[in-house]
Amino acid sequence: MKVLLLHAFPVDERMWEPQRAVLTGHEVAAPRLYGRGSTMEAWADSIAGEHEGEHTVVGASMGGYCALALAARAPERVRALLLLGARPDADSEERRAGRADTIELIRSEGPEGLWRSMVPKLFADERHAEGSLLHRDPDGLIGAVEAIRDRKDSTAVVRSFGGPLQFVVGESDPFVSADELADHDAREIAGAGHLANLERPDEFNEILRDFLVRV
Repeated sequence: MKVLLLHAFPVDERMWEPQRAVLTGHEVAAPRLYGRGSTMEAWADSIAGEHEGEHTVVGASMGGYCALALAARAPERVRALLLLGARPDADSEERRAGRADTIELIRSEGPEGLWRSMVPKLFADERHAEGSLLHRDPDGLIGAVEAIRDRKDSTAVVRSFGGPLQFVVGESDPFVSADELADHDAREIAGAGHLANLERPDEFNEILRDFLVRV
């Protein structure tokens, strides 16, 4: 089975290392998303151009939004979707304002300042934070924030998707909760923040393993 791993912000594709063992025997690709254009649609088109065939797509947060854009633009390429810390709706005005603050933070304090501000949101226990995973190009980070901010509402994509679709959220994720996904198939991981695959890899890997069996 072809499995496509799409990473979260502000880290890169190395965030998926704890999942590699579960994916043994599958054809796995984990592309870097930064620098692929100014919109999720451009990112999705870029990914579709690089990776042929039908994929089970696993997307975390920003990667989940790219996965949904891919499902909208090239549904024949997406066999199944597992979305960690992602939500189907577009940014509210309040969240869009928060994106502007994030861009200003990157410009004023750089990637390191962004990391310091985000660690408490990404991890329920900050001891799990691994700064080496941070993407350190400011322009790439700013472009990613803009693409996240301007993404389209994907509620209709989720409702019409014909394959297996699983949402996963950390119990302490400040960006999305299991309650907000009550109308969807959502699993919650206890003791985890936004990046549950890093903070609770055993629990996430069990969900991933079960999902691949379903697919």
